[in-house]
Amino acid sequence: MEHTLTLMLSRGFPLDSATGDAFLRYYSHFASLDDLEIAYSWLKRSRHLPRRAGIRAVALAYLRDRKLYRLGRFLRDVGLARKDLGNLLWNLLLLSYAADFKMKSLQREFLNMVRAGFCPDLTTFNIRLLAFSKMSLFWDLHLSLEHMKRATIVPDLVTYGCVVDSYLDRRLGRNLRFVLDKMNLDDSPQVLTDPLVFEAFGKGSFHSTAEAFLEFRRNSPWTYRKVVATYLRKQSRRDRNQIFWNY
Repeated sequence: MEHTLTLMLSRGFPLDSATGDAFLRYYSHFASLDDLEIAYSWLKRSRHLPRRAGIRAVALAYLRDRKLYRLGRFLRDVGLARKDLGNLLWNLLLLSYAADFKMKSLQREFLNMVRAGFCPDLTTFNIRLLAFSKMSLFWDLHLSLEHMKRATIVPDLVTYGCVVDSYLDRRLGRNLRFVLDKMNLDDSPQVLTDPLVFEAFGKGSFHSTAEAFLEFRRNSPWTYRKVVATYLRKQSRRDRNQIFWNY
């Protein structure tokens, strides 16, 4: 591949974005991270500006190897100010901190994102909520949910998973109604979060189980209320000492 690209350039064919992104994607999949970074440096000297597909491929390689610091360094080098990629670069930067539970850096970069003129989307909020949930930071969890509501960002199945898992993990099932009654319980469940988030955090217990429910009874109409109620009944049979609200 390298020889062919060198031959192409020697014959006067320019390196366009599609070719450069293909180069990055294949290096991300088949090469080591060190070789990938060398390839990226070479493409950068050729004035290649990575596009969405190439950036996602590189990010996936870093996430799979848990090289979160190197992911952040790559994103800053690409340029966080790029508006043509939407929130992709900022969300990945937040993910690099959230997956490493660097909460102060996570908050700092979230504020920097807003100051830079980018509007947080569902993936932005869910990245933060996943970190808050894992760390049992209930105050931050509530504040983030209120922020979503003010910004008219509609929660998805991942958002619900953050709430349910964090409360049940701390044996606070009796307090779930206080949070869930403020959410869109009668909407149809769906996952709208960027799949790269799951490479860093995986899928929580509620998320995984809910997807199994939806797959098993695909033709039956589900709402978040029904999914939560079914999940809580399932969990209550496992833990007789936990108290759950009836939805």
